[in-house]
Amino acid sequence: MELVFLGTGAGVPSRGRNVTSIALSMLNERNAIWLFDCGEATQHQVLRSHIKLSKLEKIFITHMHGDHIFGLPGLLSSRSFQGGDSDLTIYGPAGIAEYVETSLRLSGTRLTYKINFEEIEPGVIFEDEMVLVTADDLDHGVRSFGYRIVEKDKQGALNAEKLKADGVEAGPVFQKLKNGEIVTLADGRVIDGKNYIGEPQKGKIISIFGDTKETISELELAMNADILVHEATFEGDKAKMAGEYMHSTTLQAATLAKAANVKKLILTHISSRYDRDASKELLIEAKTVFENTEIAYDLAVFQVGE
Repeated sequence: MELVFLGTGAGVPSRGRNVTSIALSMLNERNAIWLFDCGEATQHQVLRSHIKLSKLEKIFITHMHGDHIFGLPGLLSSRSFQGGDSDLTIYGPAGIAEYVETSLRLSGTRLTYKINFEEIEPGVIFEDEMVLVTADDLDHGVRSFGYRIVEKDKQGALNAEKLKADGVEAGPVFQKLKNGEIVTLADGRVIDGKNYIGEPQKGKIISIFGDTKETISELELAMNADILVHEATFEGDKAKMAGEYMHSTTLQAATLAKAANVKKLILTHISSRYDRDASKELLIEAKTVFENTEIAYDLAVFQVGE
């Protein structure tokens, strides 16, 4: 899995940063891409990346501010022209369905696929055999959600070397043993596949937050995450301003990462007041609290778990 930051700016686009959008690429895991927020011109950023809209399976909207949703109508329309014909699900606060449906209707846009809308409340919002997604309220004046994506543990690998050492030849029997079945061999021996399977592989956890000021719900959403993606609209000494505008600072994000025992913090949603050099100072500041911090730039790619 990898995170592709299509836009990392706050409020309005700047020369160096487009507004918010993050793609979670899971091509190897489920042949799909999930999108978190879709600010203006996200589809232009997609063209500069390796993301393919035909692979887009789900879109998660954190809140209804324009810098997080104004790119949706164009992107949804373009998906039809880029081979997207499978159903698409959009998750988000109340109003997201009305916004999308009205935009498409008034513009006369016809899609080649069906959109399913899930206007969410805190709790589990999606689960299948591979992944569990939960959401909770943040604190941003309008309703804003944080998402926690938990990859379920994978079965351990089959120990082929041990099987060969025990005189079991490779073949169809390996698949049965990998499935944990009990198998009778040609020589009459009965072996249990469970004895040849390694420890389960721990699934990854990714926490992606919408805009927010400090709030208690953040801690549970972020706990033990492999990656926490958190806004850092302001530098550390502007905590009062951040609170007034319902945003966070670098130091607040770093403090949360430390308290939640996350492995890596990625800062995004950077105010246009900070150019590239000033952004480096934001990173240095956050690292004084939480060393394993990165700051996202447009089109940056981060591997999950590294």
